[in-house]
Amino acid sequence: MADIGVIGGGPAGMMAAIIAARSGADVVLWEKKKRVGTKLRITGKGRCNITSAEEDREKFISSYPGNGKFLYRALNEFSNWDLLNFLAELGVKTKVERGKRVFPVADDADQVAEALRKEMQRLGVKVYLGVKVDDIEIKGGEVQGIISEGKLHPFKAVIVATGGLSYPGTGSTGDGYLFARKAGHTIIEPRPGLVPLVVEEEWVRDLQGLSLKNVRAFSCSEEGKKINEEFGELLFTHFGLSGPIILSMSRDIGDYIWRTGKKVRVFIDLKPALDEEKLDRRLQRDFSKYIRKQFKNALDDLLPRKLIPVVVALSGIEREKPCHQITREERGNLVKLLKKLPLTVIATRPVAEAIVTVGGVSVKEIHPKTMESKLVKGLYFAGEVIDVDGYTGGFNLQAAFSTGYVAGKYAAARLAR
Repeated sequence: MADIGVIGGGPAGMMAAIIAARSGADVVLWEKKKRVGTKLRITGKGRCNITSAEEDREKFISSYPGNGKFLYRALNEFSNWDLLNFLAELGVKTKVERGKRVFPVADDADQVAEALRKEMQRLGVKVYLGVKVDDIEIKGGEVQGIISEGKLHPFKAVIVATGGLSYPGTGSTGDGYLFARKAGHTIIEPRPGLVPLVVEEEWVRDLQGLSLKNVRAFSCSEEGKKINEEFGELLFTHFGLSGPIILSMSRDIGDYIWRTGKKVRVFIDLKPALDEEKLDRRLQRDFSKYIRKQFKNALDDLLPRKLIPVVVALSGIEREKPCHQITREERGNLVKLLKKLPLTVIATRPVAEAIVTVGGVSVKEIHPKTMESKLVKGLYFAGEVIDVDGYTGGFNLQAAFSTGYVAGKYAAARLAR
């Protein structure tokens, strides 16, 4: 009989397997894809935003809108700095970029995945690839083993690190929820976390593929209460909005829509570096420069070409109107439009398109110190399968690594009891 079975070869599962093996346990890992770390290899557009270099623990925890307090002990046990030291030992050098985001110096997610794979191999972790786990055998409130291909594989402890429902092509298809539910656990309804947004306005289709950098966006409820705000880059798509700041905002926007069923207003400040007075003076200069041109041809210096027809249409100013005939009131309305381009969010894209899943195994039924189930002895959870989620910036990977570390450590410690 092997000691510990790990289900899932993502960051949480590999970390759990490594730490358990380093503790002297005999570990077997199941991964239904043909290689480990499939989702890890595509994170951060293939660059892998490993964690955040945020030093303030309270700020770090506040970056997990989904049950961040549950992670206090796990992060104390295995912090972002512990993770970077761990990876350095495996030969992965890291760097800190804008927003305290940490990446491999090589800008290569494969390097991180391969470092973890090689460490498992060095430690003698047995890895089954392309093999699906069917069930977890439980008797008398205690884990007995893993059932795969009709055969029971006995284990003293089992760690479930199967991920959520995001990017199902990488193997995250919700298997862990089924295992947990059958074991008696409550599953908080999974839904998309960091995900593109669907908007009501049809004109966004005309802007498909347009990326805007250094813009500010903020969202409000139907009642006018501000939800959140971000500065950076966004992307227009055929269905609405995507890009870094939209993904960051989507967690809270999606939560509001999910709770209330109401729409959300998003406003884009196309010129955040200019207040209304300065922007008005800028428009006056441009209109003087193009005084002999029509309005539709006078915004080339101010906006991307693809965006001009949309702004012209929304401004209420006649397209063919000569610049010298544009009134102060019309110019004032144009300024307000450029500072608050309005959009109406009606939904998020499906969870399959999300970077991370909100929901999962209820944290009320998991010991935060050990990641062991409160319902079944010898059953542990790690990573996205747990109802914990963070904003963009490396926080979700850190949660996976920290919970994986804790689950591996305490599952191995259980063997000595």
